[in-house]
Amino acid sequence: MVTSWREFWDRDTPIYVNARHKARHYAGLAKDIAALVPHPDAVILDHGCGEALSADHVAGLCGRLLLCDASPRQREALTRRFAGNPAIAVLSPEEVAPLPSASLDLVVANSLAQYLTAAELDACLRDWRRLLRPGGRLILADVIPPHLGAIADATALLAFARRDGFLLAALLGLARTLVSDYRSLRRRLGLARYSEPGMLDRLEAAGFAAERMPQNLGHNQGRMAFVGRV
Repeated sequence: MVTSWREFWDRDTPIYVNARHKARHYAGLAKDIAALVPHPDAVILDHGCGEALSADHVAGLCGRLLLCDASPRQREALTRRFAGNPAIAVLSPEEVAPLPSASLDLVVANSLAQYLTAAELDACLRDWRRLLRPGGRLILADVIPPHLGAIADATALLAFARRDGFLLAALLGLARTLVSDYRSLRRRLGLARYSEPGMLDRLEAAGFAAERMPQNLGHNQGRMAFVGRV
């Protein structure tokens, strides 16, 4: 039995309904992150990057892209995928904390906060704050507000699927998810949720000047994104 979110993400999951869904998801995220690159020499950390299928697009716009994921399986795949790209490095979370202070220009943590405990998130915030240069930014995205449930997530997925041409696969995928261990794990372990004032307070307590962004990264605009400035 899977006992943690880290174990869940270290294997094949039912989250992506087909290859097109996965490709469009990561292409959209890469486009959103690329728009945040502050300058061509920027050093960027994508913490909780997942498969990062389109990370080379972001790497082509910055000086160095650090991809961090807790899953050994994902890191091995990332290392193989981007072995020929000297601008990309793959790190574990344990390798992020010892990075030199004030060495990053941008940190992106998308769809990560919900899988961390409050203490784990606070530890990450402290690390990111130390690692960012003056003028650097943290983008904490895909944060789930207290009122948002699985039905809203499913509705957002279907709208995304209709727009990007995989609606039938999305309908079938949602049916599979209902009987998968993702549903039971979500019920058993839960997902961390934060109100807008609560997350702003948390960011400010970690030393950031924080505000909510007008749009979330990715397709689910029911979720929230925040920017923390150093």
